[in-house]
Amino acid sequence: WEKFAEQVAKRHVQLGVAKVDCVAHAQLCKDERIMAFPTLRWYEHGRAVMPDYKGDRTVGALVEYATRRLGEGQEDESEDHHPGCQVSGHLMVNRVPGNLHMEAKSIHHEINSAMTNLTHRVDHLSFGDERGPQGHFLDRFAFLGGVPDEFKHTNPMRGRLFQTHRFHESFHHHLKVVTTTIDYLFRPTALYQILAESQLVLYELQEVPEIKFLWDMSPMGIEVDMERRPWYD
Repeated sequence: WEKFAEQVAKRHVQLGVAKVDCVAHAQLCKDERIMAFPTLRWYEHGRAVMPDYKGDRTVGALVEYATRRLGEGQEDESEDHHPGCQVSGHLMVNRVPGNLHMEAKSIHHEINSAMTNLTHRVDHLSFGDERGPQGHFLDRFAFLGGVPDEFKHTNPMRGRLFQTHRFHESFHHHLKVVTTTIDYLFRPTALYQILAESQLVLYELQEVPEIKFLWDMSPMGIEVDMERRPWYD
């Protein structure tokens, strides 16, 4: 920072460079919602201009960024300010109780766990056998076409938003997985329906909040079968 400030003064750039110690000024950093260290933020007329700087941390890059900001007056507005993560993929799990934990981490920053906001939306979560149809295909079978949506539980968390409004809190999701056997390609195939319940959990100040998905298999299963009857029966 000192070298950056020296270059700014040497080039007569109309810019003030300041450094804040978030340990000594914890309340200020909390008010400004500083969630990772180090954070480089641009201020104009006492107000933060988002998004935060994400470029190289070299003196040359910082001087170029500052010069461009002063020349343009604002950063390219086409950049989407999305201070979050998108997680996708699949996990291979056994048919036994298990859990999945998520917490905020970064290889470029030291995360301030006290300022972690774990608001999240679940777009899709289902269980399925890699050798057969995925669980969310259950509602596509013809003989289940008349089943109301509220009775199809292969992806019950789809599109749900779990929002936290305070620090030191997060949602834990408890999933009961129910084996559902159907006739798929002329052979019995297991799909998996889910009964989901979510609860907001409060953490101690020294604890790092996590999003948790905890599941176990139901001791009971469901078997779906189709029987044909003649119209005159």
